[in-house]
Amino acid sequence: MSSVIKVNNIQDSGGNAIISSDGAGTFTSSLPNTGITMADQFRLTADQSGGTNAVITSNLERVDTDGFGQLGTGLTESSGIFSFPSTGIYLISLIGFMTVNGGDGAANVSIETTTDDGTYGDACIVTAAHPTGAGALQFSVAGHFIFDVTNTSTHKFRLKTHSMDGSSFLMGETDRNRTAVTVIRLGDTWWQIKNISKWHYILLMVVIGMVGKHMTTMEIKFLTTNEWLMLILKS
Repeated sequence: MSSVIKVNNIQDSGGNAIISSDGAGTFTSSLPNTGITMADQFRLTADQSGGTNAVITSNLERVDTDGFGQLGTGLTESSGIFSFPSTGIYLISLIGFMTVNGGDGAANVSIETTTDDGTYGDACIVTAAHPTGAGALQFSVAGHFIFDVTNTSTHKFRLKTHSMDGSSFLMGETDRNRTAVTVIRLGDTWWQIKNISKWHYILLMVVIGMVGKHMTTMEIKFLTTNEWLMLILKS
């Protein structure tokens, strides 16, 4: 025995349409977009001084050449501190281009994150080494970190160089990406996903409840103030 659920409107507890159908196969939804809604990119615009071991606080710019395309509201940068435009799960990708002096066994660049707007830790470290030989070599390194930003006031990140000897340095340019950071919002945080997925639970409960029953009309309401679901079925 097969069952068919026919509805033309799903509403929240305030009577606002969440999903509506015109009866001809076209529907509209006011649910949030949970796909990629933000992508941004910043770069270092000039070489650092040799032996710099510190947070990068200057010579940072949003990429603006060669057809760069920003998606959505981008990052905010202030003295090297990057803030996010909204909560969500973000992919932070770092490429670092550096000159490493002979004898330098570990020239490091870190993505440092904070979840309390004060205490930063190494979320990702990329390293280049030229432990033997004379002169200097150039290296390109890359690293990534997925950051769950549940609060835009407290969750931030910055870039930092460390363990560089006196002649090793991070390199940058203003017309191309040598050292750069790319940030893409992958989707909602777990808290947001949990709330959005309630709509899937609604539909699942309707399917279960409708098996073997015949309903001429059906209204589905969601209590937005708590975790409970309410189904109002009319025969």
